[in-house]
Amino acid sequence: MSVPAGKLALPELTEMKHRGDRIVMVTAYDMPGARFAEDAGIDMILVGDTAAMVVLGHEGTTVPVTMDEMLFLTRAVARAVHRPIVVGDMPFGSYQVSDEDAVRNAIRFVKEAGADVVKLEGAGPMVSRARAIVEAGIGVVGHIGLTPQSATMLGGFKTQGKTAEAARALVDGAHALEAAGCVALVLEAVPAPVAEEITRRLEIPTIGIGAGAACDGQVLVYHDLLGLTEGHLPRFVKRYANLSRDIRDALEAYASEVRSGAFPGREHTYVMSEEELEAFRAPGSVPVGD
Repeated sequence: MSVPAGKLALPELTEMKHRGDRIVMVTAYDMPGARFAEDAGIDMILVGDTAAMVVLGHEGTTVPVTMDEMLFLTRAVARAVHRPIVVGDMPFGSYQVSDEDAVRNAIRFVKEAGADVVKLEGAGPMVSRARAIVEAGIGVVGHIGLTPQSATMLGGFKTQGKTAEAARALVDGAHALEAAGCVALVLEAVPAPVAEEITRRLEIPTIGIGAGAACDGQVLVYHDLLGLTEGHLPRFVKRYANLSRDIRDALEAYASEVRSGAFPGREHTYVMSEEELEAFRAPGSVPVGD
């Protein structure tokens, strides 16, 4: 496929919205995943705190992932790509306490990890955090609807904005985050008509995940769309491959061949000339240790 050359600039996101060009975002957590995404023409790569579950082994929550872990993963992704916008996902505890904490940690994502922008969850008090980061010269992607870091307070991983009052609150939050200077807004697990209304009202693009087709772009978790995640998946996930089965089959074949002696074959081994082999095997050519 053909994609524009050079780094995608942040203002281009809004231009894409107004041209009607859909924005494609996917998560990635390492160099291979990031390079595959860039090769596929992905516009934005989110180094998501979903790493807590899909990479680091935490069950059903993103909360335990730390700043140091997120910086480590973001560095790996940022080093690997050139065109996509790299979004560093601010983990729980890195911005909730104060504007000062939020700015300090956002700077770390840019300065130490090479992120282009950061993402934080929620509106309300988090609008102030977003504004402070923007005023420090760092782009912010907002995130409303289902916000996994506060899922317990929301009653679990459930659709948000299903009542008229809750939907109006989401619209208000979206406007507040836009006014704070956010460059884009993730809408997660929001009824499609609500997401459509928010998308229509905003000048900045919306990125949906379980928010319908009217959003300006879409994001999915790398492991979910490739079939690396096993077990229950959210309704909004579409699997485009079943790599977990392919990987397991490959590992089983490898283990079988090692145990049977079929691997390594001659084509997988290195050789030396007969002359050098004869010299190596000559009596006394190999020193005997004490």
